[in-house]
Amino acid sequence: MTLTDVKITEIFYLIDEFTAEYKKSVKNHTLGKKPKRKPRMSDSEVITIMVYFHSGGFRNMKHFYLHYVQKHLSHLFPQTVSYNRFVELMQSSTMPMVLFLKSCCLGNGTGISFVDSTPIRVCKNKRIKRNRVFKDIAEVGKSTMGYFYGFKLHLVINDRGELLNFIITKGNVDDREPLKNKSFINKLKGKLYADKGYISKDLANILFVDGIHLITNIRNNMKNVLMEMRDKIMIRKRSIIETVNDELKNICQIEHSRHRSFENFITNLVSGLIAYSFFPKKPSIKYETEFTDQIALF
Repeated sequence: MTLTDVKITEIFYLIDEFTAEYKKSVKNHTLGKKPKRKPRMSDSEVITIMVYFHSGGFRNMKHFYLHYVQKHLSHLFPQTVSYNRFVELMQSSTMPMVLFLKSCCLGNGTGISFVDSTPIRVCKNKRIKRNRVFKDIAEVGKSTMGYFYGFKLHLVINDRGELLNFIITKGNVDDREPLKNKSFINKLKGKLYADKGYISKDLANILFVDGIHLITNIRNNMKNVLMEMRDKIMIRKRSIIETVNDELKNICQIEHSRHRSFENFITNLVSGLIAYSFFPKKPSIKYETEFTDQIALF
């Protein structure tokens, strides 16, 4: 058994255990007629293939499935179907995939958290008016890199680089809006570091009531404030979440302009986040706590 086989087997085992429990819980609550014939490929196999695709250096899903999975991984997936059928099964596996990500792949709060948003473009800017797949769904937004058409992925991570939570919004939604959602910040505690786009006195007061201390940089036209030396150092380490966003886009391939349906977009994004959670090494911060009375002028 090769190293690739071990990795795929490990991923499949965890997903298969979850999907088995998922099917038991929804068996008596499913509406409509049950399918007469059982699919050749199970949900756990489909999700495993999707996650493994986003774990490596693969770029084209169709090429990966036809020329890698069916030829080189036939001993692990002996009952593969056609690519068109696989896409259908992939869409039907979206719900267990999302629940698996939410229940099994997110980390725990450590008292140090970082929040940021990153644009998820669905097409080039010159094709915004011609895009039909995401018509009336995606919106034009603006980031530090300019205007884009698509969505925003709002992420919260801890100092170990583990995902704590995520929300997908339209591209024109303010970065501060998700932090007002209780379900988005339910794992947060202690200090939350963010960039200047999250500056808001009202938001800071709301989070403080929930036991979260929002710490941001200040704008050039704002007065200096006193800040603990530890916080000043940690806010400089905020680039850790930008590194996570970079890995999600360039390694896990959560962003591309070849989507043919909104369901495929969600499936691609969620499977990329699951793949990141399986990375053996994640961007992290190593530090030692030493209590001191030093105060820095921001």
